[in-house]
Amino acid sequence: MTASTPAGKILLPSPILDDGDALHFCSTCAFGSVCLPAGVDKRALQDLHMLVEHVGPYRAGDVVFHQGSPFSAIFAVRSGVVKTRRVEETGREQVLGFHLPGEVVGLNAIHPARYPCDAVALDTVYVCRFSFPALATLAGKIPDVQQRLFELLSADIGRVTQLVGDHPADERLAAFLLELSERFAARGFSASRFHLTMSRVDIANYLRLAAETVSRVLRRLQEQGLIRIDGREVELRDLAQLRELAHTLRA
Repeated sequence: MTASTPAGKILLPSPILDDGDALHFCSTCAFGSVCLPAGVDKRALQDLHMLVEHVGPYRAGDVVFHQGSPFSAIFAVRSGVVKTRRVEETGREQVLGFHLPGEVVGLNAIHPARYPCDAVALDTVYVCRFSFPALATLAGKIPDVQQRLFELLSADIGRVTQLVGDHPADERLAAFLLELSERFAARGFSASRFHLTMSRVDIANYLRLAAETVSRVLRRLQEQGLIRIDGREVELRDLAQLRELAHTLRA
């Protein structure tokens, strides 16, 4: 539930860690929703030698895995937000994405067998480390888990292709905010009010825009009554108009 201070500042709940119990998965588990309907609980996973390791906390700026390191596992975010980035030889940083609780990081390392990017904590982050050989074995035994892997890969690709094309800054930013809204809602959080853990500079880098452009567009959207910004807290006040603005990127 959200609340406001007397000054009107939006107060939002942070994702809460939930370890489940002996049979049930964390509430933000990327695979628990498909394993349990398939008749597989934590004890069954242990019988299959599926190693799921809780790792953390990582503090803001800590690296979960490094670009170029050998690939051995994927990581499901339990709490916090993780940024993926690629650092070029010149030192220039390219932001590839932001990963919320319940989302998986490291899928793009499967083919090259090395992580093609860094994964960096933007705040206090906890993750589950899934041994990929064990997960692949499990996927071969449980079709629902295999299907879930395909869905995660597809979603990862879809977010990248959203940046392809010469779309106006207003459309890109509206689409970005709507996508965050839907992803938060899918994990049980508010679809209209959330915290932008990532900086304006990171958002601009990800959307291939200038930081000044992002700040200017956010101000314009606020002046138009589509959003409300208070520091890094954002409220989407007119979802219909935001969808109309971003429709070419979300068709």
